Amino acid sequence: MIFERPAPRARQLPIVSMIDILFIVLIFFIVSSEFKTKRPVVQIQLPTSREVPAELVSGERSVLAVTADGKVRIDDLEVPDLGLLGAYLQSFVKKNPDRKLELEADKGVSLEQLFGVRDALTKAGLDIKDVPVRTELPGGIEE
Repeated sequence: MIFERPAPRARQLPIVSMIDILFIVLIFFIVSSEFKTKRPVVQIQLPTSREVPAELVSGERSVLAVTADGKVRIDDLEVPDLGLLGAYLQSFVKKNPDRKLELEADKGVSLEQLFGVRDALTKAGLDIKDVPVRTELPGGIEE
């Protein structure tokens, strides 16, 4: 006896309903998400000291001054470019081997400028720990 077998049906996935669900989820995520318009700016407060006891101050130091507009001075000598500061400092160390430096930075100096000064001090062979920093407020009051 021969029985008829039904022809096998191809299995189908309901693609249309899956696409509908995908669009609903996509719209939900778009509506519920918050978009950032600006990148946050990191405010850095440099450490300052109010006063130093006179016993800790030993000898005179030359001043390495950095202003907010990017001008750099070593005592009375103005450095035309921050990139040349390393060469100026090397020359300064050759002429004055026993003279120490003190960094005088304006409160508005950018972090990029401070790292440039640090790199120039390292290039000149000066240890950054031996160069104290004095911060000057825009009104001329020192901290």
